[in-house]
Amino acid sequence: MNKIVKVHPGDDVIVALTDLEAGEEVELDGETYTLTEAIPAKHKFAAHTFAPGEEIHMYGVLVGKAQSEIRRGSWLTTFNTKHAATPLAVRESRYDWTPPDVSKYAQATFKGFQRSDGSVGTANYWLVVPLVFCENRNVGILKEALTRALGYEVATPYQHKVEKILAMLQSGQDDLLLGEEMPLVTKTKPVSPVFPNVDGIKFITHQMGCGGTRQDARALCGLLAGYITHPNVAGATVLSLGCQNAEETTLREEIEKRAPGFDRPVHILNHQTLGNEEQVMDLALKQTLLGLKEANRCERTEVPLSKLCVGLECGGSDGFSGISANPTLGYFSDMLVALGGKVILSEFPELCGVEQNLADRCVDRPTAEHFAHLMATYSQRATAAGSGFDMNPSPGNIKDGLITDAIKSAGAAKKGGTSPVVDVVDYPGKATKPGLTLLCTPGNDVESTTAEVGAGATVVLFTTGLGTPTGNPIAPIVKVASNTRLYNKMNDIMDFDTGAIIEGRESIAAAGERLLNYVISVASGETSVKAVLNQQDDFIPWKRGVSL
Repeated sequence: MNKIVKVHPGDDVIVALTDLEAGEEVELDGETYTLTEAIPAKHKFAAHTFAPGEEIHMYGVLVGKAQSEIRRGSWLTTFNTKHAATPLAVRESRYDWTPPDVSKYAQATFKGFQRSDGSVGTANYWLVVPLVFCENRNVGILKEALTRALGYEVATPYQHKVEKILAMLQSGQDDLLLGEEMPLVTKTKPVSPVFPNVDGIKFITHQMGCGGTRQDARALCGLLAGYITHPNVAGATVLSLGCQNAEETTLREEIEKRAPGFDRPVHILNHQTLGNEEQVMDLALKQTLLGLKEANRCERTEVPLSKLCVGLECGGSDGFSGISANPTLGYFSDMLVALGGKVILSEFPELCGVEQNLADRCVDRPTAEHFAHLMATYSQRATAAGSGFDMNPSPGNIKDGLITDAIKSAGAAKKGGTSPVVDVVDYPGKATKPGLTLLCTPGNDVESTTAEVGAGATVVLFTTGLGTPTGNPIAPIVKVASNTRLYNKMNDIMDFDTGAIIEGRESIAAAGERLLNYVISVASGETSVKAVLNQQDDFIPWKRGVSL
């Protein structure tokens, strides 16, 4: 295994692949570097001496400037390096792309649920969702009534632990308690004996719908419409109080906008019109069970890979993410685009510093200008709020080597591969064109993942170097580890390991093909990802406005 790597020939920083000691000599491409101090794995050291104010490059782009002199072989930290990025200028350009060879996948298929509008789901769920937070309790009542009766309830694997601990306490074995081995029961995905072709009923709650701006209410309705019309959803039960900003008519308008002539069942129940809780629950239960009976008639069939729509996400990133996991997603993305599928790249704060590359890849000038406008507007809003894209890296990111937003962004953007940008969509829009779509979302993991699924992603690939349990109610979230240590340490939430790239045992192309095969298995319902097994159903709408 190599100890160090230079990611791009034009870089003037070197990445440590393992912990390096002060005074240690390391060699790369015929050059020897003597380290002036210890360099932790995942962090960077200077390939030459930087003068104060001198530009620093990684991934072939500007990622920072030296705040003070940084000697050759010295550690780049937040104390001697500050964020810097090249300003975006929309320009006339022609982007030539050479897609990867995907001939061996030309006839490949996955088993999906075909919908009448031509879309294909990787799952078959019924959705229960409120238009306003006032109805969250009633959503909970429906969940309690339906999941157990239909066989979708999963007993917590910790129940037997509680019982065993209590027994030990009652028998006076307190001193033996902490040394007792208590393995968990292996989790499996529940299959309803009543509706075996329905993967489950998903109950979504949120804290929006009223008290905010009309724009936020409209955006919420757009997001919910994205979930209701999603290929992974067979139908929906919607609870409305009746007086909220997120009106029923607005939801219907957003549904029609995304899916003209939408024909899957959507039952909207107005609490104030129907009367008391019992009347609402009675009708909701009857309509939902009738809908489930209909949804159960849909079965998986073989469909081409061009019917896949995959979201690209990252969270809890580390200094290896941009070297192993994210480039693997990039190769996968290029393969899927070459096969006629869709991929969605979001998290606009994490595109800061690579805007020029993405703008130059846009299929036409209006698309590039739309991207530049959304980036500039978002950045201005962040600055007005007393923050900025330069404050994006989290403490965990910084601790593991991502010390400027541009370093984090340049690595994060690798998830989008090299294909042309066919469309740029603002939140909470929908990806409609085959190819790579840029979706304006925050860098927040759950808000961004929520938006990608609302935009049509039927599977989301989520890279991480530190570990995160993030999931989604209706789409499988595949956790891709940037390093094998994380994959083994947190195997209860990790699905796919790219650590062999760091260790020099696998190429990015090989890992990308392995990931495509894995996604086919997930999309076909043959492999259940950990977030699904753990019932990690995270859902957070993006609130742009203020509370009123």
